[in-house]
Amino acid sequence: MTASSAALAAISGLGFGLSLIVAIGAQNAFVLRQGLRGEHVFAVVAVCAVSDVVLIAAGIGGFGMVVTSVPAVVVIARYAGAAFLAGYAAIAARRAFSAGALNAATTGASVALGATVATCLALTWLNPHVYLDTVVLLGSFASTYAAPDRWFLGVGAMLGSVIWFTALGYGARLLGPMFARPMAWRVLDSVIALVMVGLALGLVLTG
Repeated sequence: MTASSAALAAISGLGFGLSLIVAIGAQNAFVLRQGLRGEHVFAVVAVCAVSDVVLIAAGIGGFGMVVTSVPAVVVIARYAGAAFLAGYAAIAARRAFSAGALNAATTGASVALGATVATCLALTWLNPHVYLDTVVLLGSFASTYAAPDRWFLGVGAMLGSVIWFTALGYGARLLGPMFARPMAWRVLDSVIALVMVGLALGLVLTG
C-alpha cells in the first residue's frame, strides 16, 4: 500500500458513497424537512451520519455477505420497512391536506427530541435500501480493493455521508423564504408522501 493508492481509494469511496446517498429517499426527505423547520437538526444529522458510518464499516468488514446469505432476514426487513414507509407516507399525506398540520409546520410547533430521533432511527434502520446501498453494494465495491486500501475507501465513503447530511440539514435553511408559505409545505409533504409510497411499493414488488 502506498500513500497515493490510499488517497485514490479514499477518493473513490467518497465519490461512490455520495452517488448512493445523493438521491431523494426516506432519510434525505426527513433531514430536509427537519432542516427547513430548524428543529433538532444536529441530532438528526448525527443519527444519519453515525448510522451510515456503522453500516459502511459493516459492509467493508464483509457483513453484506452474511446478510445476503440469510434470505429470511432480507424478507423480514423488506416487509417491515415497507410497512413503516407506508405509515410515514400516510403521516406526510395528512400533513399535506390538514390545515392544522400546515399551521404547525409554518409556525414552528416543536416535536419532542426523542420522537424525532426515534423517527430518524426508524427511517434509517428499517429501510432495506440502506443496507443494500451501504452494506451490500459498497461492500462489494470495496472487495475489489486490497485489504488496506478498502478501509481507506470506507473512510472516504463515511466522509461523504457526513458531508452530505450536514450540508442537507444545515443548508436547507437557505430555502427558508420559499417555505414561508403554507402551500410550499403542502407541496413538500405531498412529494414526501409519494416518495415513501413509491419506496414501500418497490420493496414489496421487487420481492
